[in-house]
Amino acid sequence: MKITPTPHNSTLNAISSVRSPAGAQAGSSASSKSTVELSPAARQLASLQNGDNDVDLERVQQIRDAIASGQLKVDAGRVADSLLASVRELLK
Repeated sequence: MKITPTPHNSTLNAISSVRSPAGAQAGSSASSKSTVELSPAARQLASLQNGDNDVDLERVQQIRDAIASGQLKVDAGRVADSLLASVRELLK
């Protein structure tokens, strides 16, 4: 059995010609407008993708300062309890 490569563009052109109505060109009709309404859950998910809320930079700086000054104290028991709690949550 011989496998021959097919040009990638021809596949895409075939798909786009099937999806496009006959004689229609993209952007040819300035009067047709599409609107999309997002559900509240979709809006919330979209806001999470923003990335601005990913890291609390002020808290990061506080931790950096505590490490640099030698004031950071790690409570191993608290860390262990948190790890166990998250594992229990994952196993539910």
